[in-house]
Amino acid sequence: MTEEFAISVKGLTKVFGDRTVVDNFDMQVPKGAIYGFLGPNGSGKTTTIRMMCGLLTPDHGSGECLGYDILTEQSQIKENVGYMTQKFSLYEDLTIRENLDFICRMYRMKGRRARVKATLADLGLSDRANQLAGTLSGGWKQRLALAACMIHDPALLLLDEPTAGVDPKARRDFWDEIRRLSAAGVTVLVSTHYMDEAVQCDFIAYIAYGKKLIAGPARQIPEMIGLHTWRVTGPNVSEIEHLLRAEPGVEQVARFGQILHVSGTNKAKLDAVAAKFKSDKNYKWVRKEAELEEAFIYLMAGATDNFQGVGE
Repeated sequence: MTEEFAISVKGLTKVFGDRTVVDNFDMQVPKGAIYGFLGPNGSGKTTTIRMMCGLLTPDHGSGECLGYDILTEQSQIKENVGYMTQKFSLYEDLTIRENLDFICRMYRMKGRRARVKATLADLGLSDRANQLAGTLSGGWKQRLALAACMIHDPALLLLDEPTAGVDPKARRDFWDEIRRLSAAGVTVLVSTHYMDEAVQCDFIAYIAYGKKLIAGPARQIPEMIGLHTWRVTGPNVSEIEHLLRAEPGVEQVARFGQILHVSGTNKAKLDAVAAKFKSDKNYKWVRKEAELEEAFIYLMAGATDNFQGVGE
């Protein structure tokens, strides 16, 4: 692995029973980047993350994480990575301070008391240091989990759906902290299905039911798909929404309140649709640059569930 990548894996494959959960997956995460790992629930994101950080051995494939081989140097990877799971996994019958002290003991850290004190201050937890973790709200549990991930100064953070179930303000505060860590040189790989989080990322990989569909700089994803979009506004867009969905060249109609984003990959056909409907002066058509929102919905709609039909 070249020194520019924190993670570089190729051909990762994991099979459970007769289902391929991760299928020939490649990824390269630049050092210091915030890398978004997107996809619908059940797409194999968590399994892929666990293979990359040494918690799960792939059936096929190879790669390195922080310069360590994911097949033979899993212990070294675990020592240098902070992994935040979807579900709060600290001890609810211990205080915040006790949980952080326990993590320090696990990593055999010297000067534990000072390190815990500094971490409490750094994450704004000092005033709650003696509060039982089980009594915390979702946002404060999230902050404690991040503190536990960071207390040993890892070079890489792996965050698996870190803001699921927390309120919008807690999510904003969390992302402020992630940007601060990234600016300090920490590489962050975060799995999410929230669009407002995807736009915070420098790079994005999209996985759908075990297969990587696309990856690259976030701002280039719509262009890589080849998506074109028109913005339609009017007094009652419901009246033309169903008509547009039936038009050749319209591959997607995404509704945002009383606004429609009408998209397709064939620019000429989409422009012809726009020209046809512009005659109705009740609606205003404006060409817009396709953004991550449209790209995300487009990819989601085209994904096929590899567990479809199970149990039927």
